[in-house]
Amino acid sequence: MTKSAEKKIVAPRAEVLADDVRESAKAGQEAAGKALRKFRDTVDEAIPEAVQPLRKKIVDAAIELADQLVNAQYKFHRSIVRSADRVLSKSDDEKD
Repeated sequence: MTKSAEKKIVAPRAEVLADDVRESAKAGQEAAGKALRKFRDTVDEAIPEAVQPLRKKIVDAAIELADQLVNAQYKFHRSIVRSADRVLSKSDDEKD
């Protein structure tokens, strides 16, 4: 098999991996948003409106937590894609 033919085989695998990672990241963001909305609704039910500053502080902390979790997930997915790219690139180099 020629080098260009091998790259044509490897490239679709890398694209599939990247698409899978993007879909996973999107699903994670949607799940975080859903969990955050449920948390906010629970806080709204549990804490009276008269204690608005406390409610705001709790919800803001939850938003910050969700943001950090989504960012960690994003970094993890980027790391997976980079690692896969290195492995696939090494495979190409070894076949030369």
